[in-house]
Amino acid sequence: MIKYYSSLILLVLLTPSALISQEIIEEKKRSILSGQLRAYYMNTFNKGSLKDFTALALGGKLKYQYIPNENLEFGIAVYNSTNLGIQDLTVPDMQTGKLSRYEEGLFDRLNLENKAIFLIGELYANYKFQQHEFSFGRMKIKSPLVNPEDGRMIPSLFQGLRYQYEPNKNTHFQAGIFNAAAPRSTGEFYGIGESIGTYAVGRDWIGDPAQYANNTDSDFLFIANANFKITENSSIETWNYFIDNVSNSFYLKPKINITEKVNLEMEWLHQNKIGEGGNSIDSLRYFKANSADILGVKVKYNWNDNSSISLGYDRILPHGQFIFPREWGREFLFSFQKRERSEGSADNHALIMYYDDTFTLGDPESKINTVLSIGHQWKPSVLDPKSNKYAVPDYTHINLDLFFSFKKLKNLKPELLFVTKFANGDFPNNPNFYLNKTDLFHVDLILNYNF
Repeated sequence: MIKYYSSLILLVLLTPSALISQEIIEEKKRSILSGQLRAYYMNTFNKGSLKDFTALALGGKLKYQYIPNENLEFGIAVYNSTNLGIQDLTVPDMQTGKLSRYEEGLFDRLNLENKAIFLIGELYANYKFQQHEFSFGRMKIKSPLVNPEDGRMIPSLFQGLRYQYEPNKNTHFQAGIFNAAAPRSTGEFYGIGESIGTYAVGRDWIGDPAQYANNTDSDFLFIANANFKITENSSIETWNYFIDNVSNSFYLKPKINITEKVNLEMEWLHQNKIGEGGNSIDSLRYFKANSADILGVKVKYNWNDNSSISLGYDRILPHGQFIFPREWGREFLFSFQKRERSEGSADNHALIMYYDDTFTLGDPESKINTVLSIGHQWKPSVLDPKSNKYAVPDYTHINLDLFFSFKKLKNLKPELLFVTKFANGDFPNNPNFYLNKTDLFHVDLILNYNF
């Protein structure tokens, strides 16, 4: 009897503690605090006596998520980049009068005197119901042309409303409308038209500096996407980007698994002008051509889960420049390589080889993922601004990207990137065709600590 009462008393005493512990566990599930500390060192060695640039940034993000139930989530993330000042990036190259291209992108490139950026980059509500999902507020968008492109300190972020629908595992739809963007390398959100031109603007069709920055009239960006798995070995991905009063870009990418190890992908990007192309005055217009097209093909061979090699080719047809805001993301075309773009070109050929492999570092849980890419771009003449907006000559481009992971430091994810570009072909011996473009060596060391 004494044993019975003792057990009963013990149960009565422990029950509140158990309930409190359960509440704490449930509260932890509802509240998630995460983030990233990032240190980013960047150095560009330009040709000969042209100025070399270097920068060191420290910052990251702090994110809080509140999940009251399985259907609803609220989130906020604050991003920071602080310039540690190892070089004064407001001092230009003496020969060209130009500033750095890559290093300034670690900071507020519109105000390099600003030593620290603090940005509420994400502030959203997310609601899920069966196969439907709604997101409202500031958020990241991942797509071929609009994406975080977080190869700097702060990614590109967007403000608006997004809807996603996944009726089954083989089909996915989404659509979103956005009225503001915070391009990476800036410290605030801008209206859609305002955000176009916060990056380098290049030349207009007659060779003068383009004037569309702060002169592009556009109220919203509408994105639609549909992905289908057609058969066990084939799928198709489609995207459409409608920029109010500027342009419409339709992207199509079918994929076929020829064997278990070999797959074939193709891509087509078609663009056409919408409304005034951004402005009714021709000299202030952003999208000038009536249309532009890119055709591409890519073959990939997978040795195993950790090793692959691919060959990709893209052709920008002669009738119009491929134009899309650099401010909104990387162009994930088959010919993409870090630290350069195809955007701004017409009548362009690009051929790229990627080799991806993973090696262990002593034990199976410590690894280094290596990505080697070698590419060549056959560009239009640098003297033809209608086909070569940024005056980039033919070049050969080699990247080696190293990603590290360690068993004993699971939260630490370092990255080391080496880039070299060599100019090819005949063009005037002008430093403007070299500085930050070709005949350079570039290195990034990035230390990411995720928590």
